[in-house]
Amino acid sequence: METITEIIDGPKQFVKDSINLINKCTKPTQTEFFQMAGAIGMGFVIMGFIGFFVKLIHIPINNIIV
Repeated sequence: METITEIIDGPKQFVKDSINLINKCTKPTQTEFFQMAGAIGMGFVIMGFIGFFVKLIHIPINNIIV
């Protein structure tokens, strides 16, 4: 009988923790949303420039080698 309660106790605790997490979560305010969107956008731009410059440097080196 103990093994059955031990098996059932794990999923019960998971469901209880999940419900508590969902209840604590809130939607971001408009300012928080725009701050996150701006930071993510800047990350995309920076990663794009890094990729562009790597490709820009790689093309002449590849042509010299080949």
